[in-house]
Amino acid sequence: MKLQFDANLQYQEQAISSVVDLFRGQTPKQSNFTVSAYAGQVGMEDTNHGIGNKLELTEDELLANLQAVQLRNGLPQTKALKKNTYDFDVEMETGTGKTYVYLRTIFELNKAYGFSKFVIVVPSIAIKEGVYKNLQITQEHFGNLYDNTVYDYFIYDSNKLEQVRSFAVSDHISIMVINIDAFRKSFDDPDKENKANIIHRQNDKLNGMRPIELIQETRPFVIVDEPQSVEGNGAVASKKAMASLNALCTLRFSATHVVKHNLVYKLDAVDAFDMELVKQIEVASFESVDYHNNAYMKLLSVDNKKSPITAKIELDCEVKGAVKRKSVTARAGDDLQQLTGGREVYDNYLVDEIYCEQGNEYVSFSTKPTILRIGEAVGDIDDLAIKEQQIRKTIEEHLNKELALNHRGIKVLSLFFIDRVANYRYYDENGNACKGPYAVIFERSYKELIARPKYRTLFEDVDVDTPVEKVHDGYFSIDKKTKQFKDSKEDKTGNIRANADDETAFNTIMRNKEWLLSFECPLRFIFSHSALREGWDNPNVFQICTLNETKSDVKKRQEIGRGLRLCVNQNGERQHGFAINTLTVMANESYDVFAKKLQSEYETDEGIRFGVLESHSFANIPVKQADGSAAYLGAEKSELIYHAFKACGYIDGKDQVTDTLKTALKSNTLTVPEAVAEQRDAIAAVCKKASGNLNIKPAADKRVVALNKELFLGEDFKALWEKIKYKTTYRVDFDSEELIQKCCDNLQMNLNVGAAKLVYSKAKVSVTEGGVAAAETQRLSVLAADVKENLPDIVTYLQNRTNLTRRTIVEILTRSKTLPLFKKNPQAYMEDAAKTIASVMRLLIVDGIKYTKLGDSEFYAQELFDSEELTGYLNRNMIESQRSVYNYVVYDSEVERSFAERFEGNESVKVYAKLPDWFKIATPLGSYNPDWAVVIEDNGQNRLYFVVETKGNILADALRPTESAKIRCGEKHFAALGQGAKFVKADDYDKFVENYVQ
Repeated sequence: MKLQFDANLQYQEQAISSVVDLFRGQTPKQSNFTVSAYAGQVGMEDTNHGIGNKLELTEDELLANLQAVQLRNGLPQTKALKKNTYDFDVEMETGTGKTYVYLRTIFELNKAYGFSKFVIVVPSIAIKEGVYKNLQITQEHFGNLYDNTVYDYFIYDSNKLEQVRSFAVSDHISIMVINIDAFRKSFDDPDKENKANIIHRQNDKLNGMRPIELIQETRPFVIVDEPQSVEGNGAVASKKAMASLNALCTLRFSATHVVKHNLVYKLDAVDAFDMELVKQIEVASFESVDYHNNAYMKLLSVDNKKSPITAKIELDCEVKGAVKRKSVTARAGDDLQQLTGGREVYDNYLVDEIYCEQGNEYVSFSTKPTILRIGEAVGDIDDLAIKEQQIRKTIEEHLNKELALNHRGIKVLSLFFIDRVANYRYYDENGNACKGPYAVIFERSYKELIARPKYRTLFEDVDVDTPVEKVHDGYFSIDKKTKQFKDSKEDKTGNIRANADDETAFNTIMRNKEWLLSFECPLRFIFSHSALREGWDNPNVFQICTLNETKSDVKKRQEIGRGLRLCVNQNGERQHGFAINTLTVMANESYDVFAKKLQSEYETDEGIRFGVLESHSFANIPVKQADGSAAYLGAEKSELIYHAFKACGYIDGKDQVTDTLKTALKSNTLTVPEAVAEQRDAIAAVCKKASGNLNIKPAADKRVVALNKELFLGEDFKALWEKIKYKTTYRVDFDSEELIQKCCDNLQMNLNVGAAKLVYSKAKVSVTEGGVAAAETQRLSVLAADVKENLPDIVTYLQNRTNLTRRTIVEILTRSKTLPLFKKNPQAYMEDAAKTIASVMRLLIVDGIKYTKLGDSEFYAQELFDSEELTGYLNRNMIESQRSVYNYVVYDSEVERSFAERFEGNESVKVYAKLPDWFKIATPLGSYNPDWAVVIEDNGQNRLYFVVETKGNILADALRPTESAKIRCGEKHFAALGQGAKFVKADDYDKFVENYVQ
């Protein structure tokens, strides 16, 4: 199998031309062939010891070229270049062919201007092997594309310094790939000669020269792959090391530029997903539900920047009668039982020490042996049980994808990241390899799943015959002495500090990329240490499962990056479209949390600002010239639009688009400066892309509600208000035996306590300019958890929440015969039982409630109607009014709208009011707010005064019990006032009039 490369992908051509066009005005290379001495060739010059690149352009000419490229690509304009320091950034999202782009840029720079010396600097062994592999597999492609232009490439090896000499003296394209560690150490401690890298030491084989001096003389184009890693750690030493290369120009290629230079091309995550240049992301996750029976704790972070030292710990806290998982801030000496609202399971968890050393953070407890580390959760469903479900679901997703894709010639791969090699493979005392728990779980689950009939299809879409031992394998570092797999080492920032032992792992998986992609290779499931999280990817990875033993420092973007590339078929041809390309990430958190973290990382790492418009956002809008040629709107007019939008409130002080802009776009009323009126549609298109697809109410329909003073101050409304304005108090009597029996009946009928469980969910993730969002596509329970711990004190718990006596509670629990459910899930049972008992109590209370008027001095003042501003939207939630005390009526439902319209159309209605939220009647179930107060003329003579409750269905059986009970309390309240205002319930205006108005 050979991977095929498409030379005509527009976005890649744009990236390449953006770099090549920086050097417009440099003498062009006329031919790929010459018979003259190479020293006279275009773009090259003699050095003391070889041949080097030659730049003819001035600083001003380079700047002009840069600004033209930035304008074309809609990027902010660079105002000035640093003299003799030419740094340019190319930003390309992971999986879009960044390595291919910079390799092809080398050939285009040579073809256009004759430049020939190139150094590719990489941050790690993994990326070094990946680059070298790309140079190998593109050799035939570039040979056909560039008429077999002569070139050579090599990985710098301090034992093969003759390659450096050849690099310096060659008269054709020469590419050296070098790891930053090979020439950075000298700058960590420059005073110690013995610590210097060999590349900086004098060498007899090079006539006493240092290898770095030969490289410097060539004035190479330096290409930095993943500059945030190359120059991120030990920045001072790294920058000095980079400067020692004496680059003619430095080109940095990454999806994440931490240090910004002169940006020449940008293809960010939003563009990549919008253009379907990478796989669609699907997040499958597992989360425990209703598992609150243990002392759950997860250390999220520690902070020693201020005194006292604090820790953020996720705990199961008591919140309004239910247990919710939330983050709390703890200090030394804090009692977790108090922090969780008094939950018994946290008894004696007193914070002893909060330790903040980077990489070794933890919290300990003075009376418990538990040590809590960053990212670690204790007291939840058994960790290995969760891992088993993750592995099982990954296999199932894999096999289902094989059913869909194998017959298309697409090999499906799955990748498992693990923290410890021993979880997959370990060695006994005799050095024999043994299967770790993950390998055992994988093989057991695979055998069970592959036996399902659906995988034995007529067309043999899934390989069901290969022995399980051959479908999975591990790729790890190998100890040279013992020949055993071992963990790769990471520094405090999570980066792999790879050594020679890691070479075998990287070589194996990277150099056999095509073999992995072919159906001849039985391997489909790859287990690897977290070392592979950066620098290796395979286009046919469709599932990624992170099996972390305790914590995960892997960023979401790193996690998904290993599988974002579009897949290939057996001919090595790239396959397009989300219908084929979907990457399933098996996450350790809910999909909405995953989406939030992913968006946060895009914002932090890539600098993507979701939902914003900036001063350069409109610069590259195409504009037709008078002669028919095309140009761009330009930076000046883009800034004109930007400032106009700020002035009219389309964007706020942080450049975020506002509801005003969204409304203008929706109603097609966007206003732009007169100077760019012809480009209004193109400007609107840019705005729409940044605004997202939010549901917006039209501002043109917005109305402020005002009092109709004539009706409000009229005698009819004054008389109505006099009858209904007074407040009441209540008292309650009920029978204990009746309460116990009803509680028992309700517990037996309604209590349905399930075991605590592990829930599997799956969601599609979309990345747009509006942000990162997840939409759920599947949800099911996959594992029930047994409760083996000591059971909590249920009687005390219910006593605290109901205020009933212990004797009454014991009587209810024993007579209800529901206690077996308590053992199934204690916390869920206690919560549901408390809610059931409280519900029965509330309803019994209503039956025995008696209201009493407080007196003539306790009432709602009529002036309160003018105390707050009301707004609404015509034809959406408000109508104009002639008979209400307001000039508009804001309604909450279609039934209310219907009543308001009928009140307006009925001449017998003298005045009415939608009762405000502050008009409340106290009840044991919470406050109650009736809907309407209305005055109706009876046969042109008497005035009838009503308080009306309108519902879609006013039958007691159709209403929620609490809602029905509140309405009954309302009836008793108005009956107690005895002022002549009748309280009625109605779901139809005609029935209301027929039943209550003569």
